[in-house]
Amino acid sequence: MAATLVRVVSRRTVKPPPRPRERIPLTTWDVSMLSADYIQKGLLYAPPPFSTARLLDHLQDALADALVAYYPVAGRFATEQHPGGGCSVYIDCHGQGVDIIHAVADGVAVADAIPPDADVPRLVQSLFPLDGAVNHDGHHLPLFVVQVTDLADGVFVAFVYNHALSDGTAFWDFINVWAGISRARLLSPISSGGKDQDHKQNRLRPPLLERWSPDGLPSSRAVVLPYPDLTGLIERLSPPPLRERMLHFSAESLAALKERARQELLAAGDAAGAAAVTRFQALSSLVWRCVTRARRLAPEQPTVCRAAINNRARLRPQLPPEYFGNTIYAISTEAVRAGELLERGHGWAAAAVGRAVAAHTDADIRARVAAWTAKPIVYTLRYFDPSGVMMGSSPRFDMYGCDFGWGEALAARSGRANKFDGKASLYPGREGGGSIDAELVLTPEHMARLEQDQEFWAAVTPDKPCSPPPAAAEAPAMGKN
Repeated sequence: MAATLVRVVSRRTVKPPPRPRERIPLTTWDVSMLSADYIQKGLLYAPPPFSTARLLDHLQDALADALVAYYPVAGRFATEQHPGGGCSVYIDCHGQGVDIIHAVADGVAVADAIPPDADVPRLVQSLFPLDGAVNHDGHHLPLFVVQVTDLADGVFVAFVYNHALSDGTAFWDFINVWAGISRARLLSPISSGGKDQDHKQNRLRPPLLERWSPDGLPSSRAVVLPYPDLTGLIERLSPPPLRERMLHFSAESLAALKERARQELLAAGDAAGAAAVTRFQALSSLVWRCVTRARRLAPEQPTVCRAAINNRARLRPQLPPEYFGNTIYAISTEAVRAGELLERGHGWAAAAVGRAVAAHTDADIRARVAAWTAKPIVYTLRYFDPSGVMMGSSPRFDMYGCDFGWGEALAARSGRANKFDGKASLYPGREGGGSIDAELVLTPEHMARLEQDQEFWAAVTPDKPCSPPPAAAEAPAMGKN
């Protein structure tokens, strides 16, 4: 369906309560993201049992409350030129505000947005605002924009969030805090129950806004970049035409993949690798090997498997889970020839991913920070290897915990941002229990070949049609404050 079916009805700006103006410097991890796209993630819900006008007012009030603790989200970026040369980038926390957009997708149903066993429709991309924005645009654009789109039998809530502000861990913590406040406003203590109340209290743990410094110096000290400004480093590159599929892997399928890798490693005499193998390694191996085969790479062509990895627990001392900022790196396996990767098999590739994860230690992280400081760069699509694969996002992100008060999401989807041939983004499966949904992006030619790969599809769990439950007859009680 055409993007023109989605029409914007209104826009409102949400601001936190007034507070003293503050500047928070961006770290090396944050600055390196300034040429990447905004995060575009969204959740599809059954329609709430009250009007859209009431829904928008309610989400606005809950978001204003969330911004009390997460006030940097309502700021803008600012660049400061230094007299001796160079520049620094800050979050200017002056309550500039975030936007909530209301849109309507005429004639579009839930089934149109999430058809089973098919490509993700292009329609989904039109449900996200700020398409084409890069993080450096946060100097003049809001750092967070929400679009609430009415469908014929549901509502899609799109979150567009500046990736230089924080990584996915902090982003989903923020969304869950907002959802928890929203849910608490809608559900009375009696109806929500003690267990849910405890869950909400855990969600209200304040973010740690103090930025990490590798040398232990005060976090107020900004990273000085050897440029008068960063505009010359910002690139806006468009990927070639891509196909995108959302693939489900049940807990049983993932366990079978892991066991297959374990048995292959034991047969090869690698008892240590067999003992350490994980479901993530096994799934990464499957994607890496099968995509390599679908690309028909020359046998001598080097290829790697990369994965986004959280630095918080790997630093010494560790950063708390509530650290608000970017603290991720893309780790990589050692390069292997394509022909060798396919010959060595599933277990060997899974163990190669495991070795890359194990090698990402505190010392490795600090060495990377030092190398970046000596030669600062910002990441763009140019840095992605067309012969490799990249495992992004995380099934640990609590996407389906984002219940705003009228039920769990029916599905999670993303926009066009930060996608390229060979990108796999991992989501938690809606059914829970350790299941995973993989959003896989390939060129049409490579996807067509992958669709003929028996090894790959033997591990994919068939989709179950997803339809919204009937709306409740009455809306839950809603407080005034």
